[in-house]
Amino acid sequence: MKNTLYFGDCLHVMREDVADESVDLIYLDPPFNSKRLYNAFVGGAQWVAFDDTWRWSEAVNDWHELAGNVETAPAMEGLRQLLGEGAMLAYLSYMGNRLVECRRALKPTGSIYLHCDPTASHYLKALMDVVFGEENFRNEIVWKRTGAHSGARRFGPVHDTIFFYTKTDRYTWNRVLQPHDEAYIKTFYRKRDEDGRRYQAIALTGAGTTRGESGAAWRGRNPTVKGRHWAIPRNFPGGDAVPRPVGEALDYLDRTGRIVWPKSDTGMPRFKMYLDELKGVAAQDVIVDVGAVASQARERLGYPTQKPLALLDRLVRASSNEGDIVLDPFCGCGTTIHAAQAAGRRWIGIDVSVNACKIIERRLKSAFDSLWGDVQFVGMPKTAEDARTLADLDKFRFERWAAALIDGMEPNAVQRGDKGIDGRGRLALRKGAFIDLVSQVKGGGTGAPDVQAFNGARLQAGADMGVFICFADRVTQGMRDAAASAGRFMDAPTIQIYTVEDYFEGRAPVFPRAS
Repeated sequence: MKNTLYFGDCLHVMREDVADESVDLIYLDPPFNSKRLYNAFVGGAQWVAFDDTWRWSEAVNDWHELAGNVETAPAMEGLRQLLGEGAMLAYLSYMGNRLVECRRALKPTGSIYLHCDPTASHYLKALMDVVFGEENFRNEIVWKRTGAHSGARRFGPVHDTIFFYTKTDRYTWNRVLQPHDEAYIKTFYRKRDEDGRRYQAIALTGAGTTRGESGAAWRGRNPTVKGRHWAIPRNFPGGDAVPRPVGEALDYLDRTGRIVWPKSDTGMPRFKMYLDELKGVAAQDVIVDVGAVASQARERLGYPTQKPLALLDRLVRASSNEGDIVLDPFCGCGTTIHAAQAAGRRWIGIDVSVNACKIIERRLKSAFDSLWGDVQFVGMPKTAEDARTLADLDKFRFERWAAALIDGMEPNAVQRGDKGIDGRGRLALRKGAFIDLVSQVKGGGTGAPDVQAFNGARLQAGADMGVFICFADRVTQGMRDAAASAGRFMDAPTIQIYTVEDYFEGRAPVFPRAS
């Protein structure tokens, strides 16, 4: 299977292109129903990455589909009774359909991590229990995403939640180790050997008495007297050479200098564990050692909800093996597929944002050099001829793609009744100052009246500048004259004609120079 990046709605892509039980691991970081607009800042341009506001009218079909599913119907009706037909139910209906598809795509040995925040985490947990089964819930992971945060009349909100579920109880799991905390090392590894190696003396016995050799006395020390038994450590380098019989094992440890003898005759010997032999401590469900992507971090891409690579690396390595397939249905700026690629996994990424897909393309080209040539990029044209084919086959998908050809532009969510505006964006001039941009896309015939009408739509929308996007062989002199008649904004034409061929040949519209 080729690594594949899809441009499109993950619901449709998963249904059409992701086979049953074909994926080993899914991580999804969907919108949170935060009722916020998330802006991205890339290449000096600001654009709305996504509008995290949900409306019942836009999700009612999702709800009816889930209400018609035998497995999910009771839960959805219960949520409707509890929440009413509003934004939260719309969001949960949207998520429910996509979670059902995630479960279908997972292998029996597969795992899924759902990243969310307290806005809807409690409802999403109930939804995950319904779709994946409460018996397959493994962890609620708390990720401390930021430092101190001043909350108005509440405790500072500093964490996200990640729900970890599996398809069955036969799931892939690789133990993940973290470095021990420095304070722990200073507290417990205070002693030094003759050669300077730091160590701590740990118990050679375990709680409870036993019969047989593990409860027998050794060199005058009887663990049974203290209600314990001999417990031989073997989880250290060379530990596999320790003999199995308890007495022989203790003799071996003493002979090799691994036993610390007490000063008193009644004390119990202890095992010498060296600091330089520590493999680390098992990763816990509260993650405090991975912070958010800092503003000056090298990996920062300007995407508003970008997650740190270290966080995804931990999840990918824990729940998949080399060669496994990792799916991210809301891949945003591509952190999951970056982590998967670096860990030797195969991957599928899906995103409905043109700009997100463009960011991922740049990211992969930068991080992995020649990798991009081996990536299957589905749903977005790679040549002008591809674009013509797309315009003939699916004018709305072509419009959505073409409206975002320019960095900073994002297509309208509504494609019918958009009043002549197919895309919007903002261009940074200086700190706190932006130019508002709009675009219109024509895949068929065009003429001067189209450009004039677009300029009228721009004025009505209150935008400073407009970009009229079409194919090069559709541009006429009359169209150029109509664009020139719109005048100039600062030192650039107010209306500019930009062709699909311009885009593929690396040319960009002319915008006012940033100061």
